[in-house]
Amino acid sequence: MKSLALIIGTGLLFVSASTVSANELRIGYLNTTSGSGAIVGREMMRGWQIGLQQQGWKKDGDKLAGVPTRIFYADDQMKADVGVTAVNRFLRQNRVQIVTGIIWSNVMMAIQRRVTGANALLVSANAGPTPLAGKRCDPLFVSASFVNDQVAEASGILLDREKVRSVVLMVPNYQAGKDVIAGFRRTYKQGKVVQEIRYKLGQSDFQADLSKIRALKPDGVFIFAPGAMGIAFMKQWNAAGLGKETKLYTMWTVSHLTLPAIGDSAIESVMADHWNPDLDNPRNKRFIKDYVARFKAHPSHFAMTSYDALGVIVRGVQAVNGKLDDMKAVARAIRKGPFESVRGTLKFNANGFPIQPFW
Repeated sequence: MKSLALIIGTGLLFVSASTVSANELRIGYLNTTSGSGAIVGREMMRGWQIGLQQQGWKKDGDKLAGVPTRIFYADDQMKADVGVTAVNRFLRQNRVQIVTGIIWSNVMMAIQRRVTGANALLVSANAGPTPLAGKRCDPLFVSASFVNDQVAEASGILLDREKVRSVVLMVPNYQAGKDVIAGFRRTYKQGKVVQEIRYKLGQSDFQADLSKIRALKPDGVFIFAPGAMGIAFMKQWNAAGLGKETKLYTMWTVSHLTLPAIGDSAIESVMADHWNPDLDNPRNKRFIKDYVARFKAHPSHFAMTSYDALGVIVRGVQAVNGKLDDMKAVARAIRKGPFESVRGTLKFNANGFPIQPFW
């Protein structure tokens, strides 16, 4: 039966995902391919491409999970309103049943209810805003990545273990930054947060912030700065010589994506992460091997979760035998697990996020 889903207050009428032919899978991949976030977007796309390569998908019409599949792409430019426009196009024009990708939590928060309100499945390949794990939990949402505050919680535990008695927190001023502060404060119990610095998303000049840190003289600095923001900060941190006085802890800042640009400025910084590239399991080894062979570089955690997102989608579609008229059934099949990740065999929590170790 065909059905329509009206999004109240927007003036837009969306065709439900259930109206799309059950014989074709349509996926909308929302990424960031312009601006300062494009460095992360490139890595996300590479991980997705390795997944497609391993599945034997090369062009629209080829099969994923035994179903002919078309994939549509869009650039959100790190902006929530641009992301909403792209998702509207996915749903109205491209008639996708699944929306995936999504780097930034502000974009995820803006698009979530538009996607699930149209009975489409939302699969996060990176963004993990904490409200989606709680009060905005949705049966049509699944994550292949993390909840934002989880790595921050692991970092708080790490600083306690290392007896860091005073710390400055630095985060970009958007949803993920707020989640990171909350997670860090939840587990950091043995010391004191002497200041929170919430810098502008996309910022590249940290000189004023570094001057504040020098004046405060904390035992440690904990910074969340993905992509180009992290590269800029690490270089300026090193040039300022603050590492001689203060221990630096990072989150999603130093990775195989940013190390070529950061170079020796990363030395002596410490991090917690949701992926250990040295994990000894076949899926992890195959992913890294195929990535290096194709791109002549080592993958980062951004590529890894994007790769895993495709694996999650394929598993869900296979579990329902390619029947795409009920995306909640696909979501239930995914959540039932197991989740065969490069991180090992994982389970899903009731909120659709993976239960996983941190390293």
